[in-house]
Amino acid sequence: MKYLILILFLASLGSIIAGFLMEVDYSQKLIGFGVAGLFVLVFPLFSYYRWKDRSLKDYMLTQENLDKMREFKNERKY
Repeated sequence: MKYLILILFLASLGSIIAGFLMEVDYSQKLIGFGVAGLFVLVFPLFSYYRWKDRSLKDYMLTQENLDKMREFKNERKY
């Protein structure tokens, strides 16, 4: 998965750079496909890859987590 994300990122980045450097009729399309590839393919795959083994409950503001933060804050006071 990591290598797929890297390949797609490099392809999108290459498309954007080629669109800026080449003077052809479809250079704006190259830039557009590169940007679309980043936001439609690369970013969601990267987000899934980084968050797949984590619990969303740990990052939500529940009463239990608020109590943990208060306890931690009270422990740090000198």
